[in-house]
Amino acid sequence: MTDIRRAAQILRDAYDTGTPCPPLRGDLLPEGDVATAYAVQQAQVERWTAEGRRPVGAKIGLTNPVVQKALGVFQPDFGVLFADMAVPDGAEVAPGRVLQPRVEAEIAFVLGADLPHEQVTVVDVVRATDHLLPAIEIVGSRVANWDISIVDTVADNASSGLFVLGTSPRRVADVDLRLCGAVLEHDGEPVSVGAGAACLGNPAHAVAWLAGTLTRAGRPLRAGDVVLSGALGPMVPVTPGAAYEARISGLGSVRTCFGGLR
Repeated sequence: MTDIRRAAQILRDAYDTGTPCPPLRGDLLPEGDVATAYAVQQAQVERWTAEGRRPVGAKIGLTNPVVQKALGVFQPDFGVLFADMAVPDGAEVAPGRVLQPRVEAEIAFVLGADLPHEQVTVVDVVRATDHLLPAIEIVGSRVANWDISIVDTVADNASSGLFVLGTSPRRVADVDLRLCGAVLEHDGEPVSVGAGAACLGNPAHAVAWLAGTLTRAGRPLRAGDVVLSGALGPMVPVTPGAAYEARISGLGSVRTCFGGLR
């Protein structure tokens, strides 16, 4: 069994058993070998798709320069979103559905046109975006204790878990993407604050990066895709039984809550 298949199976076992695995970097995946890590991610995506899961878009991670520096990287990463990862606004997430869950406030871009170019501008992103929605990304890690490097998180579908979208769409022209503020509240108390500028200077920059990257990989973004553009503030570990609400200026709010420990 190749290292790519072995790594994908180890992550699969963590999903199936609910038990996090040791880091993949080192003996299994060479430190810093991002291309191999993406090959592991793609092996999982192909298996999930063959099993009937429906891809509906992508998520962008590592958009904050501080987080990039901590992991020793200088660009974002991405993962694939599936329809069964979507949680209705306000719905409860059952215990154990995401391993080691954390939450963060984001802006979701919903595309109305394809972005098939290798060189994508912010103008391309604005023209292709049908609407924006406030979002909570529920990230998770199959790697024990979140002991991750860039190869660990990329292989693990960019530490994807679930996502929650608001239901009141806004036009791009109505939102100041760079300056829009975000507050993530835990049971009514602020626990994370940020703004669009924390996401590669502007969330549209992150989407442009993703669109070009995916086109070069032969998987361009298409009309109807949902793109989670990256965290607007620090991610927050989930407290079982707690409720979280993200408020983003110009976009409104979105909510989710978590069931207690089993």
